[in-house]
Amino acid sequence: MIPFSVLDLAPIAQGSSASQAFRNSVELAQEVERLGYHRFWLAEHHGMAGIASAATAVVIGHVAGATKTIRVGSGGVMLPNHAPFIIAEQFGTLNAMYPGRIDLGLGRAPGTDQATAAALRRDLNASADRFPADVQELQHWFSEAEPGQRIVAVPGAGQAVPIWLLGSSLFSAQLAAHMGLPFAFASHFAPEHMEQAITLYRDRFMPSAQLDAPYVMLTANVFAADTDAEAQRLATSMQVQFVNLVRGMPGKVQPPIDDMESYWRPDEKAWVQRALSRSFIGTAERVETGLRDLLDTFKPDELMISGHFFDPQARLHSYRLLSEVRERLDVDAN
Repeated sequence: MIPFSVLDLAPIAQGSSASQAFRNSVELAQEVERLGYHRFWLAEHHGMAGIASAATAVVIGHVAGATKTIRVGSGGVMLPNHAPFIIAEQFGTLNAMYPGRIDLGLGRAPGTDQATAAALRRDLNASADRFPADVQELQHWFSEAEPGQRIVAVPGAGQAVPIWLLGSSLFSAQLAAHMGLPFAFASHFAPEHMEQAITLYRDRFMPSAQLDAPYVMLTANVFAADTDAEAQRLATSMQVQFVNLVRGMPGKVQPPIDDMESYWRPDEKAWVQRALSRSFIGTAERVETGLRDLLDTFKPDELMISGHFFDPQARLHSYRLLSEVRERLDVDAN
């Protein structure tokens, strides 16, 4: 059975708070763990009024402490924002607390706007250019310490924390292949280069100490509901969020609206529909049809599900419906 996993941004809804967003994330993680999902990842974003997961390692620890078996990790930590040594300490600590359950997905984008990125990184160009070297340095801090080694990540050294590379470009695919790391493609918001990136990664993959063969995870947005109309309405919260990003007006997650045509301009609509083309919206049956096509065409090793919902209960219901889809896919596969 292909594993299904969850990408959570700890969304802060209009009229709500970060505290409530964290409670919602824990409730979702506990429910998808019960349903048999494989991983629960949180993403690093900064200065975003609608996303509460800026201190990603802290939130990962909070979720891992409230669950028992599901893997918990980052999707991802934006490594150029941090010294690799600090990330080794943070995720070494998490792995010591929750052995064998922590993943470290890495990205090279800032996860925010340029002004906030400057506050985070100080030197934007140097930080981005150093990404491959930073990944190697991080691997070094996770390796067993040599006798007499002066600087040691504690906890961190000798911890087998799986590293993933995340991306939406050919650069990330090529680097993951060269380093022999699992690769997660951000097809849920940047699907344009997905097919080319997957092919490049698989063709050029070089086995490593961590991974013998290429491993691809794709991310898709899913809004499942009891009717197609209700699912389409729920998805408008995400569409509005993307339109507001285009307009330079990011904010909290808005309630669903009844008429997107009155909200977006034609150019905005075209851009959002391209960006969100790997979204599956409708009843469980309609979502199943779309996911079957995605899985048959690209044959990923794992599928990660995202979805920016306003209503946390609607989000829970969507993942429950999707769990039934996963079970049917498994039966058919066998």
